[in-house]
Amino acid sequence: MDLHGKHALVTGGGTGIGLAIARALAEKGAEVTITGRRLEVLEEVAGPGLYPAVMDVTSESQVRSVTAEAVAARGPVQICVANAGIAEGRKLHKTSAEFWRKIMATNLDGCFYTVRESLNSMLETDWGRVIAISSIAGLRGAAGAGAYAASKHGVIGMMRSFSEDFMGQPYTFNSICPGYVDTPIVSRNTEAIKERTGVSAEEAQAMMVKLNRHKRLITPEEVAAAALWLCDPLSSSTNGTEVRIAGGQL
Repeated sequence: MDLHGKHALVTGGGTGIGLAIARALAEKGAEVTITGRRLEVLEEVAGPGLYPAVMDVTSESQVRSVTAEAVAARGPVQICVANAGIAEGRKLHKTSAEFWRKIMATNLDGCFYTVRESLNSMLETDWGRVIAISSIAGLRGAAGAGAYAASKHGVIGMMRSFSEDFMGQPYTFNSICPGYVDTPIVSRNTEAIKERTGVSAEEAQAMMVKLNRHKRLITPEEVAAAALWLCDPLSSSTNGTEVRIAGGQL
């Protein structure tokens, strides 16, 4: 696969899944704009083919302006990877409206803003790929994570619907649904489980590993491989669907 001449935008591209995807795309020749809220993190990982840009996906105006700047510098966005997200959980009776909006603002609103602004330039071209990082929780729910699961269900619904908007045109819209991935988010979840249950860090991580049916954490590179495949010309019939990376978890 040759992605030379293609401009990719990857949100949350400074760490974890986003960084793995950005590097995989750059290795295939794409020019990749990586965004995040912390410039120092982005600059630390920037290298050949990776261009940092500070962007908070919860800000509609910021997503619009930063995307426009990236398009001016590197051309239309033809690969959009809406990856930025937060994973925090609370049981229903402890879920305040403020917490609910915090999750939705990043995971759902941010995905919408990113895809919409990228698509405005993508439609000027004859090819495009939109990939949203959802979660296995977006397919089945998760105890103590109603807001998170709802946001990830929403991401899947958006990709399915957007694919219908442009059915028969040379653009695809898909979601990737990983289980627990070995990223900084999982590390933070480990600490949260420790505080909530009083177990050790090893026991907390084992609780998450147990939920992946193949009994190990997924690597970011495994998710990146799926994203790369969705950018292959031979994946053009894969549209409006979800790629599950969870060791067989249903």
